[in-house]
Amino acid sequence: MKSTPSPELIGAVDGPLMMEHMAEFAKWRKESGVPEELKSLEYVEARMKEYGFRTELILHDAYISLPGKAVVHAPGGDIRCITHSFSRSAPKGGLKAEVVDLGAGSPADFARHDVRGKIVMVDGIANPVMSRRASLAGAAGQLHISPHEHTHEMCISPVWGSPTHETVGNLPSTVVVTVPLEGGEALRARLKQTPGIEVTIEAEVDTRWRKTPILVCDMDGPQGGKDEPFVFFTGHHDTWYYGVMDNGGANATMIEVGRVCAEHRKEWKRGLRIVFWSGHSQGRYSGSSWYAEQNWEELERRALVHVNVDSTGGKGNTVVADTTAAAELRNLAREAIRDQGQQEFTDRRMSRAGDQSFWGIGVSAIFGNMSEQPATGEANASAAVFGGGNRLGHGTGWWWHTPDDLLDKIEEPILVRDTKIYLHTVWRLLADPVLPLDWAEHADYLTGELTALQKAVGDRFDLSVLVSRAAELKTRAAKLNGLIAKMDDGDAARRANEALIAVSRALVPLDYTECDRFEQDPAIAAPPYPSLRPVREMAGVEPGTDRFKFLSVGAFRARNRIAWGLRDAIAALDAALEDLSSSRKTA
Repeated sequence: MKSTPSPELIGAVDGPLMMEHMAEFAKWRKESGVPEELKSLEYVEARMKEYGFRTELILHDAYISLPGKAVVHAPGGDIRCITHSFSRSAPKGGLKAEVVDLGAGSPADFARHDVRGKIVMVDGIANPVMSRRASLAGAAGQLHISPHEHTHEMCISPVWGSPTHETVGNLPSTVVVTVPLEGGEALRARLKQTPGIEVTIEAEVDTRWRKTPILVCDMDGPQGGKDEPFVFFTGHHDTWYYGVMDNGGANATMIEVGRVCAEHRKEWKRGLRIVFWSGHSQGRYSGSSWYAEQNWEELERRALVHVNVDSTGGKGNTVVADTTAAAELRNLAREAIRDQGQQEFTDRRMSRAGDQSFWGIGVSAIFGNMSEQPATGEANASAAVFGGGNRLGHGTGWWWHTPDDLLDKIEEPILVRDTKIYLHTVWRLLADPVLPLDWAEHADYLTGELTALQKAVGDRFDLSVLVSRAAELKTRAAKLNGLIAKMDDGDAARRANEALIAVSRALVPLDYTECDRFEQDPAIAAPPYPSLRPVREMAGVEPGTDRFKFLSVGAFRARNRIAWGLRDAIAALDAALEDLSSSRKTA
């Protein structure tokens, strides 16, 4: 039942044509909401229209934060630095305060020091977790030490999308800068000799509501219709500086996948919507979250799978095996990466990043950052964002989020390879009569998580109802997979797709969110099935204590929430299996 892309279709990816797009993207600085961003997006719109897409250019209000000038005045001389998106601007004359060296800046490091009104010095690039930690501790400023001589632009807001009246208070309350490694080490050495040193931070940050663009490009499948389901293929257009790799490479990939797929539209089984976001870099995904809010019901009805693309084509980014996919899409990811990248996918889970604003709606997702530098053990700031541990990949190169992300950081063969992986993936989603969503694979993944968690928590809490229902999900999904393998296109395929999407709507919000389906969780990493956090914490808490009892309340609620979602998913599969069985008997 799958429609494997032909060598001719994959071979149609045009490297020189994509490099023409790259040369155009290299002309424009594209921070969120600036005029040059819109001019660059007009070029994209013209190309998509040429290929037959209907386009809509939307301008909407978003809360955007653009970093400005910054410097650290320290004993011994000024230190070069940058400030960050959603940092507070320093007061007139600068923020002058004592520096407290917290090293890695762990919760224990903060607990050992009174940092109220002080500037905390911590290792590593600026990030939302550290920003929130420092704000809650009452720090006045943060001074981050980069792992090398480069300083990387970052958005440090823990609030996903533009803030609401309830979340605006969670924005950072500190002045935040990052200094190069050499400057940070010199200050640290001086601080050891003379504790209590004061520095003055000057930092300008322009944070306000701005009009930002979203470009929506639609093409109907051969059947058409206003309610036709569609594959949702997205990436951000805004950048730091010129951002030729991040995210010009991805935009070239999007245009090229759109072009090649459009030439074979008669083979599609559903529509294609390609969207270029703003507000990713300086608005903490404000564009995609706004779009989710404004189009919630349409997306819940029509969006099938979200394919996200970021930073393709980077120089030396030879590793593709460490990209990410939801468990139910792992088999598709494995196939595309093996066939087009000649590597074996490592089954990494999707992370809370990259315009993944649609999990609450129940839209399953695949990919984000595709290619990375091979791991070498050397310091690479972006690796901290992409994930640590025993990994093959190590981030996207030292130029990531710096002014040096220019055209010379693109390698055409890598851009072509990455684009072929995306073309393979999008094509399968467009052309397969039944969507390649494997909920038996998801059931195995969930069972593994639950089994490990039950072992950790022991007899403190009972997860057997969830383990049992995960097994039921596996049985039903495997049976449906068997029927799908023998299906012809037609009404049976339609019924199977309806069931697969019903399961998606039930389980994706549970796998990736804690809040209700209409809110956005914070922009902070979360474990699988994150509402089970209380159960995870119970494993290390003494039974009978107040803390344990508080956790128990949360654990029971989480178990009910997940059991309910699994019940709905199983019911959707049961109904489909009964319908398909009746249809076969009738036939």
